[in-house]
Amino acid sequence: MRRLVTIVLLTLLVPLDARTAWGQEAAAPVAAPPAARASDVSSEDAIIAALYGAISGPAGQKRDWERFRPLFIRDARLIVARAPRPEGPMPPRVMTVEEYIAGAGSLENGFFEREISRVSETFGGVTHRFSTYESRGRAEDPKAFARGIPGGDLSKYRPGTNEAFAPELVGQSWHIPGGGGGLR
Repeated sequence: MRRLVTIVLLTLLVPLDARTAWGQEAAAPVAAPPAARASDVSSEDAIIAALYGAISGPAGQKRDWERFRPLFIRDARLIVARAPRPEGPMPPRVMTVEEYIAGAGSLENGFFEREISRVSETFGGVTHRFSTYESRGRAEDPKAFARGIPGGDLSKYRPGTNEAFAPELVGQSWHIPGGGGGLR
């Protein structure tokens, strides 16, 4: 009994980060994102439109990362799910917002995404959204070269403000055989 009490007391007294407790490395704290444009966070639809708008643009135009960053809470994760392959499953790629931005160098090519379908479910202050998109190298390309479906949880309000925000997005895309010309 004494040993059980000691274990319970140690469990209560030792402050553990949840990631450390589950055997994951504790991430360094990330600075709070800058303030978002009010129009970008006024609704769930506005957040999705702002996400696609921030990463889309013609060749040679830098993406609008200053618009992109504040759409997420601090420590948000962007997760790329990977399709099963004959050689075996691949683990998902988990990125912070800054890691996503750093890895998006190829987006300096022409790249346009637009939502073509959505499914949302809301309970209280949380909405889960599947947003199917098409990707084109130029906005006017007649055929998409890829489609994808990110799913994410959107919270109705950022604490202390009237803003909606996204804590995470999980998605997967696929290439369309015979589709448009790809990145331009």
